[in-house]
Amino acid sequence: MQFDSLFQNYPSNRYLITAKNGMVATGSNLASAAGLEILRKGGNAVDAAVATAAALTVVEPTANGIGSDAFALVWLKDKLYGLNGSGFSPAAVDVEEIKAKSEDGKMPKFGWTPVTVPGAPKAWAALVKRFGKLSLAEDLAPAIRYAEEGYPLSPVLSKMFENATNKFAKLFEGQSEYDEWFKTFTKEGRKAYGFGEIIKLPNHGKTLRLIGESDADAFYKGEIAQKIDEQSRRDGGYIRKEDLEAFDVSWVEPISVNYRGYDVYEIPPNGQGIVALMALNILKEGKFTHREDVNTFHQQFEAMKMAFADGMHYVTDPNYMGLDYHDLIKAEYGKMRFAEIGEMAADPKVGEPPKSGTVYLCTADGEGNMVSMIQSNYMGFGSGIVVEGYGVSLQNRGADFSLDEKHYNYLKPRKKTYHTIIPGFLCKDGKAVGPFGVMGGYMQPQGHVQVVTNMIDFHMNPQMALDAPRWQWMSGKKFTVEPTFDKAIIQQLQAKGHEIEIATSGLPFGRGQIIVRLDNGVLVGGTESRTDSNIACF
Repeated sequence: MQFDSLFQNYPSNRYLITAKNGMVATGSNLASAAGLEILRKGGNAVDAAVATAAALTVVEPTANGIGSDAFALVWLKDKLYGLNGSGFSPAAVDVEEIKAKSEDGKMPKFGWTPVTVPGAPKAWAALVKRFGKLSLAEDLAPAIRYAEEGYPLSPVLSKMFENATNKFAKLFEGQSEYDEWFKTFTKEGRKAYGFGEIIKLPNHGKTLRLIGESDADAFYKGEIAQKIDEQSRRDGGYIRKEDLEAFDVSWVEPISVNYRGYDVYEIPPNGQGIVALMALNILKEGKFTHREDVNTFHQQFEAMKMAFADGMHYVTDPNYMGLDYHDLIKAEYGKMRFAEIGEMAADPKVGEPPKSGTVYLCTADGEGNMVSMIQSNYMGFGSGIVVEGYGVSLQNRGADFSLDEKHYNYLKPRKKTYHTIIPGFLCKDGKAVGPFGVMGGYMQPQGHVQVVTNMIDFHMNPQMALDAPRWQWMSGKKFTVEPTFDKAIIQQLQAKGHEIEIATSGLPFGRGQIIVRLDNGVLVGGTESRTDSNIACF
């Protein structure tokens, strides 16, 4: 039978999914199935989240891996907990050497230089140790099986493999430090795997097994850490075993703003979740009549630009921020910024507050526990570096550091950079409503703002909140919108000075998941229609 797995010549609707005992929502049917398997085995929402996250490193390596960072918001026994699993830059990093080699004055995107300490394995271990019912080894078992036995590529995943293979073939030609990537993720002749083909990742499975058996110590203190050190030294990298040994995750207090009666929670800086909160803190000063209105989008566009201007100026490792980040989401600062919104589009400008930033998944179990979790290698496969013999694809999170010594996010040893990955969580009157998230680099806070306003302001159900046409700020007054965006609204926005470009597909606009718990305990899920998403439940 012959067909194009990505050709959709008829519109397709997705309806809400309901369940009572447990639910897992993510961008991969196999990863969702892994989480459901763990729930059925007796694990809770945290065990399911870790199982799903580990499975995603196998079945969606185009966006994350064992070498990723991870953030999580965990609702357990009527309390919300935050976990920051982002790593810091190596102690041996040489900023002047990097500046001397840089052709554009910016951090390189690929190779060993932008590699920071991966936080995901330790985040998995920490979550299971504190909240899980099963062992880490049990939670990683489905992912290990996928890696060792192989799995078939789904439509969007196969396209991502094709794009990465074509891109890396040009970028990395003749550079031996990237040979392991091609050996791991391409088939014979350095050709891309296609839709329906089976890919096996035995080294990846071996590493997951070592992580599970040692509660992640093998990665940070044992043989994997040693191999990372050796390969980094050989190829001119900065990361060392001592960096891995020194790292630990941070349990943090989630930050929030109240948006029309709902508390919207995010992980605090160094993550960019505060950007979403800043935008909502501005927008709550306005009033929207209905979504398909030029003033609705105009105010959202302007608030988003203001929030990003502040976020990209101030947000970094909180130990290096020039202010208390809570000041950025104070009510009076939101009012001040809302008053700056005029009738016409304006260039984004940094404000000064009064004193005083991938794969996403969410899970829920029958006991009321819920998890919002995200992890990422950053730019697709990340740095392009794979640890030889272990299948670990390393992230390139350090690419976001600035080489301008006057910038808050200036590169320094053992410093965390501005981070794009952000899980979200909604509460109302002290009770959990549920986890939500939209992945996709700098699209993430924009996606959060759009799904939150869709649900709260326009009373959309979770699936429609995800399916609604999205917009994305690019720079200055430039925005891109999805092909299905209302053409009349586009013309009215252009009349207000916004520079609008219509994208050719919905892929650049993020991939989201939402789970909402009704008052009677029933779980309601919405899943992303722009990718290979799936909800598993029982």
